[in-house]
Amino acid sequence: MAPTTREASKKEDKAPDAAPPASEAEPGSKHKVDPDTEGASESPKAKRTKTEIADDESTKKETEETKETGAEAEKTEGQTEEKAAQEDKKSAVEPHGREEPEAVPSSILEKGIIYFFFRGRVGIDEPSAVNEIARSYILLRPIEKDAKLGSGPIGDAGNSRLCAIPKKVLPQSGKDRWISFVEKTGASFRQLKDEFLASNDYDTKTAGTRHSPAATPVAEGVYAITSTGSDSHLAYILTLPEELGEVQKEIGLKPKGSFIISTRNPQYPAPANARLPRGPEYPEEVLKEFRSLRWMSTQPKHLDYVNTQFLLVGESSGVEKALEPQKADEKENKQEPAEELEKLEEEDLQRLKGLSDDDSGRIFADLKVNADYYPKLQTTF
Repeated sequence: MAPTTREASKKEDKAPDAAPPASEAEPGSKHKVDPDTEGASESPKAKRTKTEIADDESTKKETEETKETGAEAEKTEGQTEEKAAQEDKKSAVEPHGREEPEAVPSSILEKGIIYFFFRGRVGIDEPSAVNEIARSYILLRPIEKDAKLGSGPIGDAGNSRLCAIPKKVLPQSGKDRWISFVEKTGASFRQLKDEFLASNDYDTKTAGTRHSPAATPVAEGVYAITSTGSDSHLAYILTLPEELGEVQKEIGLKPKGSFIISTRNPQYPAPANARLPRGPEYPEEVLKEFRSLRWMSTQPKHLDYVNTQFLLVGESSGVEKALEPQKADEKENKQEPAEELEKLEEEDLQRLKGLSDDDSGRIFADLKVNADYYPKLQTTF
């Protein structure tokens, strides 16, 4: 039967999206939330008070100020570090400063500034005799062979060498033959300050806390490692102190002095009383230079390796043999080694006068440490 006009009208009036009868609805649909209407009935956010707004603005301002302060602190710290680095680079050394660099004698293998120190035995800050010294040290600060010295501190080139003298005193004649060794190479002044100059307290299982004293300066001057053919020499001229005292003489220093210096071949066993835990790590080309020799004339490069052992033999003639002119240099009209070392010593004397009013201050100013925290240069026990 065809639908009546009234029934057709009811079907047209029926909304197309009307909910189905309860009997046809999906299970649980009664509790579903329409995403389009969710939250529509929520109440609007409450207005913020003036106090809350002021607090937020204050916090934001403080955060910005903290960031600015931090950035300023970083900038200041960076400037301080940069200034310190620039100060470290300042040096009295004038590379290639000699008017006639070609006139520098070839017998001078290396030259530079030399410092002498000692350290008292454990618990003895101020030794009253040589037998209260634990060990003496030689500190070498090399410079270019054709350099001259201007004003100011020597400057930290990060190339200092620290050599230990276990015998406490320096050899005086050919009868005195001391085996010494390189303790530090390529050292910066900061490293020397922390690892050598400073005192040290340490604990032991048997004796409790022990005190190792700070290093005490004994002298400063200029040096040259020279070659006279079959031998190498370490020659020096002292600048400080101007007059040697009891301490300097007891240790074996002279106004001008030298030693024959030879390097031990690490491929042979060391003497029983001079063995080190480890030997120097020489490259193959250096080891080959020894050939089958147990000792060879020291070359400056040997001293660039930690635990290099070298023999110091005293020279009672002073610097005469060490600075003897070589025939090859005389033929080329080069200046005499003694003349070059004396010139360097005079330049050293002039620059040191501007560093401090006393010898201790001058030495420590050169090494960029505060002399107030270290022992004074001793001339008497």
